[in-house]
Amino acid sequence: MPPPSYLEDLDSKIPAIQMLEAIGWTYLQPEEALALRGGRLDQVVLTGVLRPWLEENVRFETRGASYALSPYSIDEALRRLTDVTFDGLIHTNETVYNLLTLGTSLDETVQGERKGRSLHFIDWKHWDRNVFHVTDEFSVECSRSKATRRPDLVLFVNGIPFAVIECKRRDKDKAGGRPQVRVAIDQLDGYQQPDKVPHLFQYVQLVIATSVNDVLFGTVGTPEKFWARWREQDEDKAAVHAAANHRFGAEAKAKLFAPRAEGDDYSAALPYFEDLWSSGERLPTEQDRALWAMLRPERLLKYAYGYALFDAGVRKVARYQQFFAVQETIARIEVLREGQRQGGVIWHTTGSGKSLTMVMLAKALALHPGIPNARVVLVTDRIDLDRQLWGTFQACGKTAVRARSGQHLVELIESGSAPVVTTVIDKFETAAQRYKLSSPDPNTFLLVDEGHRSNYDETAAMMRRVFPNGCYIAFTGTPLTKKEKNTAARFGGFIHSYTMREAVADAAVVPLLYEGRLVELELQKETMQRWFERVTRDLSDAQKADLKRRMASEGEISRAEQRLKMIAYDIGEHYRRNIQGSGFKAQLATDSRESAIRCRQFFRELGAVDVAVIMSKPDLRSESKLVRDFWQEMMDRHGSEKHYNEDVLASFSREDGVEILIVVDRLLTGFDEPRNRVLYIDKPLQEHSLLQAIARVNRLYEGKDYG
Repeated sequence: MPPPSYLEDLDSKIPAIQMLEAIGWTYLQPEEALALRGGRLDQVVLTGVLRPWLEENVRFETRGASYALSPYSIDEALRRLTDVTFDGLIHTNETVYNLLTLGTSLDETVQGERKGRSLHFIDWKHWDRNVFHVTDEFSVECSRSKATRRPDLVLFVNGIPFAVIECKRRDKDKAGGRPQVRVAIDQLDGYQQPDKVPHLFQYVQLVIATSVNDVLFGTVGTPEKFWARWREQDEDKAAVHAAANHRFGAEAKAKLFAPRAEGDDYSAALPYFEDLWSSGERLPTEQDRALWAMLRPERLLKYAYGYALFDAGVRKVARYQQFFAVQETIARIEVLREGQRQGGVIWHTTGSGKSLTMVMLAKALALHPGIPNARVVLVTDRIDLDRQLWGTFQACGKTAVRARSGQHLVELIESGSAPVVTTVIDKFETAAQRYKLSSPDPNTFLLVDEGHRSNYDETAAMMRRVFPNGCYIAFTGTPLTKKEKNTAARFGGFIHSYTMREAVADAAVVPLLYEGRLVELELQKETMQRWFERVTRDLSDAQKADLKRRMASEGEISRAEQRLKMIAYDIGEHYRRNIQGSGFKAQLATDSRESAIRCRQFFRELGAVDVAVIMSKPDLRSESKLVRDFWQEMMDRHGSEKHYNEDVLASFSREDGVEILIVVDRLLTGFDEPRNRVLYIDKPLQEHSLLQAIARVNRLYEGKDYG
């Protein structure tokens, strides 16, 4: 029986409820959900579910006896959860997240002893001790009016809103129109606005937009360009198929298809679904696969607890490659074999969130019940990467300590005062040779960034001398050479990989286009040779040779300047015609400080493009006058190297700021400016250096289809 027009909207929603019931969610009618929140449209926590769960499950031990919390403590716990002061959606969501994951403490008096007792709203360790509900058409009163909004599906864990799904029918996707899954994202974003229902989303961990054949997920406040697809690793196809063909239980079917006075009434749809179900089994849709993968209760709790970060005011959740990389790493290192844990290599292409994966792995190690006093040491081979990783941890609210020197590294290791340490690899040389440090602890995990570059030489040997039983996990964003693949076995082999092709297919990065450009220079060799022979006809052979050497040197300088002028002109014209005015930026990689400064001078003479040079502090004793004068100009203007770097990069990140950033070696790795769209390369780059450099322009940004 083909569905009549009024059933087309049921293309997604009822099959979603069907899948959710199959994987462990109990269906509630909208009126049931309203009654469980005291009949109040402005409240979103189902206290009628949460209160009895707390009364039954929260207990504490005192003097060998087990006690339940008093009614007063239950009331206070509910008040703390439902009366959270709203401080902007993301900050409030973070407050609630901390309350849910860390719990709260309540004073209880037992046998004359008054003491703080811990309470958790969710049992994170034993997922099956929680209760899981789903309802549709969940009507919520807006924050600044009596109007209401009704997300399609809301999922509750112990009565706490945990996930929101917006469903669209697939037949509305029209060629040239906005895809329905994007329309669903628009709606979910609209619900979160200050005058709508942000008080619902302050509790929410995951949001999903679906149009049956296209499913995207995000979290609270996720910009549209960062919504992602979930690709299940080693999907259990039989389990997905069985769940997709699940038949509603009698009670759920009676509730779902009962006549309704308000909202969507599905009662007339029952004959269509009965006919559909009796006609045989159907193939799972993308919606079925995504809901099965992400919303199985055990998976959802694990994901929400361990794979959410608040990064400088932005909430982020793991993409699938980050989740599975951490999961596979944890599975590998759980077992001690001969006093050591097996490490390995995580190869995730540049731009796919490697730094956040490291933070999530460090969090997973710290939380693992089977690894007592886990210590994480993040190792890089450059100061700027060390600073970046340390900054990522700080921004995500995870305390990390940067080792300032080899001696400081020794102090941090010996004291055990810092559970997370970041260091440049060369500090291990001091630790090993001068201080003879050797820690036998097998619960020290060394997360080595860009493992292909720095971990196969003498310095790496010093690191292993300091931690002979440590677990070494290497991260890299670029393909490994044959030699490095062989040497990677030292880390324990490959753990997980995520290629550039996969990242582009997932829209995690933009694809890259290459354009070769050639600057022609007329050297007039024959004319120069005739001139030279004429003016040196009275000189000896030795004098001619000496003059030719001096002239060659001066000629090289002249030709180099002419070449740089032509390159500056060519780049300026290319940028002006293709990029200028779009808000996008570019980098120019040059072969030396002098080339960078001369290019800046020529760009300024041409006047069409705003450029700046950024470099580390030069050795003023050995540099040319050109470089010394430039550095003095920067210090006079900005006051210090720190302010010089901050000011230039801040300008580059603004739409109306510096348009082209001229660099030598700095900012060709680890630099993440999404506006950066074009990389002009005028220096030799190969293998890892080249791949790292070109990845500067593959970051996502609104309107940026490629780099």
